[in-house]
Order: sequence, then structure tokens, then C-alpha cells
Amino acid sequence: MEYETKSGRAGPGNPTSPRQGVRKNLDFEPLSTTALILEDRPANLPAKPAEEAQKHRQQYEEMVAQAKKRELKEAQKRKKQLEDRCKLEESIGTAAQIWNQEILPNWSTMCTSRRVRDLWWQGIPPSVRGKVWSLAVGNDLNITHDLYNICLARAKEKWRTAVPTAETEDVLDSSDRESSLELIKLDISRTFPQLCIFQKGGPYYDVLHSILGAYTCYRPDVGYVQGMSFIAAVLILNLDTADAFIAFANLLNKPCQMAFFRVDHSLMLTYFAAFEVFFEENLPKLFAHFKKNNLTPDIYLIDWIFTLYSKSLPLDLACRVWDVFCRDGEEFLFRTALGVLRLYQDVLTTMDFIHMAQFLTRLPDLIPPEQLFQHIAAVHMTSRNRKWAQVLQTLTEQKKSGARLSGAEALS
Repeated sequence: MEYETKSGRAGPGNPTSPRQGVRKNLDFEPLSTTALILEDRPANLPAKPAEEAQKHRQQYEEMVAQAKKRELKEAQKRKKQLEDRCKLEESIGTAAQIWNQEILPNWSTMCTSRRVRDLWWQGIPPSVRGKVWSLAVGNDLNITHDLYNICLARAKEKWRTAVPTAETEDVLDSSDRESSLELIKLDISRTFPQLCIFQKGGPYYDVLHSILGAYTCYRPDVGYVQGMSFIAAVLILNLDTADAFIAFANLLNKPCQMAFFRVDHSLMLTYFAAFEVFFEENLPKLFAHFKKNNLTPDIYLIDWIFTLYSKSLPLDLACRVWDVFCRDGEEFLFRTALGVLRLYQDVLTTMDFIHMAQFLTRLPDLIPPEQLFQHIAAVHMTSRNRKWAQVLQTLTEQKKSGARLSGAEALS
């Protein structure tokens, strides 16, 4: 109707209302809400005073200047982000070249050198990460590709003859559930759901299912335990299937992982006690706050250790933790835990039990990698001139002798 009024097409069936008549006489179309203050008043209203018009023009110019300033700032931010990305890609490319041409061909002689350890700490380039992990983890179990294929064939036969029932999950007790195919399927659906590649129909669903199924046949005494799917998934993203299985089986065979996945309560408590020794040494104020609120390590450490941080940290950051874990072993898992606590100690000291437990079991989605690694680097893994392995050994011996002492008491 407004268009017809302006163009003079209002017919008998479209009478012009008084309001439309007024709108017709306005004779201006502001380009934006910002520019409205520059417009003269309609002809049927008193004109702006000169002072008001000047004030409005000044306000408009200030708004334009602020808008330009914001645009310039955003452009500079985008430029810096692009420069940082280019620098990162260049550094990754350079590092990959060093790993491929200098380190990997001379692995046995160079892997323990200071230069390689420094490069390792900075993060292994994704293109060589899988190869380095395989070499660092090793294959003490002497698993071959043929053995993997045999285990996979057994698993497939087991799946084929299995009769799924709706009540399987409710009927099985805890020990049966750990090796059940139903639990594997359930866990796969919850593995990195945001990536949408491990769920049914995704490109890695069958691969993950195969590795976990083959492992239950390789180690029926261990079976499947919740959390394994995350470890296998990270390996699948960096290695071929058979190599991922070999690394997976060897990783889980490490003392710390075996203690947790076999739910060896006594040994798990020893690990927690050793952790608390270094916790009190590095973060006494936060340690006292945790003790006061009865927040024990098992509440947050179990999930971190079970999944090697792959569920708790952003995936790219978890891979960096894995890099150094493959180099330093189980000690680095607990050092990382102390690094996380150190990073958030100011926040945690203001919380009560419930909020601390919630925070630590669901860490922030955005954790600055360099900042976390700075805090990890600041953690000292020595207590009374004893290193992690020595503290753990002392506590293990105390446990065997039947002494019921805290970590600090056992070392005194």
C-alpha cells in the first residue's frame, strides 16, 4: 500500500489513509539507523535548532570513527591470526622435515638426545606422530599383523554367533559386562561424538569395533573396560589399523594402565598415594583445601588415567600430552594432572566439594595448550630427593608390609 501511495497507484479500492498521506510528504529515506540523527525533521515539524544539528553531526562523526576503529582492530586481529597460523604451519613443516630426515632414520641413537627431547616437548608433527608413538611405546609383546588378523577373525566369529538380547546389559554382572559386545557397541557410540566418525555409519566405526573386539580375544582375562574406546580411537587417528592394535595392546600392558584396567584396587590406591606426595609438595595450599573438603584423587584421576586424557582434554591438546607420555611414561600422566590443578588452583581454592568435583570431571572446553604446558613444566617430580619411581616403589613396599600410612608418612 505504501508503494502504491508513493507511485500514485492507489485506486478506489485502496483509499489513502491520513497516516499514509503524512508518510508520503516526508520525502526522505534514511540509509541506516545510525544516519537518522543527520536527517532534517519532516516538513510538518519545526526545524532543528543549529546547535542541535551540530551536536547530532558531531555524534554521527564519533559513531563513524568508532565503527572504523572497530573494523581496523578486527582486521588487525584477523591479520595476526593468519600470520600466527602461517608461522605454526611453517614450524610444523620444518619440524616434520627434521623428524623424517634426521631423527627417525637414526632413532636408536637420537631418541634420548637433548635436542630431540626438546622437540618432543614442543609437540610431534601430526604427519609423523603415529610413527614416533609406535617407536616410543615399543612392541614388547611381539604382536604381529598376523596375530591381529587371527584375533580379529575370532572376534568376528564371536559376533556372528552372539545372540543379542534387549536385557543383556541388565542381566550381565560387572565382570561379564567388561567383555560384552553390547558394552563395546555402547561405548563406541559415545566415543568422540562431536567428530561423528566413530559412530555407526561413520568411516571409523568398523575399525574401532575391530580393534576392541580383537583385544577382548587377545586378552580375555582383561576383556573390555569402559574408556578403552577413547585410547583406541586416538591411535586409529594416527596409525594404520594393525599398527594401532599393536600400540593399543602394548600401551594397556604398561603397569599403570594394567592396574587401572584390571581394577587392582590395592595398586590403584598406591598410585593415588604417590600422586598425593607430589601434590602436597607442589601445591600445598590447594592440597590442604582438597583435604579439608575430603576431595580424594580417585574422584577426578580415574577418568583422566583410564582414557589418557583423551576424553577430558581437547583432542589436539590430549595428543600433545600423549606425545610426552610416550617419552616419559606413566610419571607424565600424574605430572599432567598436577599441571591441570596448578593451572586452575586459584579457581579451585574458592570452590566447595561439589563444585570442585564437577569442575575436575568436566574441564573447560578451551584450555590454552602453551599455558597448560608451562604449568606442567613448573611441576617438580621429586620429593625429598626421590623421584616418581622411587616414591612409588617405597609405597608399594610399605603396602606389602601391611603398614597403613599416608604417602608423606611412608616416606618419612
